[in-house]
Amino acid sequence: MGIILLLVVGGLIGWVASLIMRTDGQQGIILNVVVGIVGALLAGFIVTPLIGGAPITSGELSIQSVLVSLIGAVVLLAIVNLFRRGSVR
Repeated sequence: MGIILLLVVGGLIGWVASLIMRTDGQQGIILNVVVGIVGALLAGFIVTPLIGGAPITSGELSIQSVLVSLIGAVVLLAIVNLFRRGSVR
């Protein structure tokens, strides 16, 4: 059940992050899920220990874990845009 939760929430987080970064037209649903999950992993390893709480990858679903994962996904898309275009946008 945890993996299904991670896929669904990761897809939603990736979609919202792509809307924020204006890359939604370039990405499909698979890439949105990947961006959401990888952003959640990055945020879970880097940000969550600093502020406390459980990462979304552990199966814990809270407002804090979703927001931290969203921040991780937005940062991931900014880094990808920086290398792809030379600007964050």
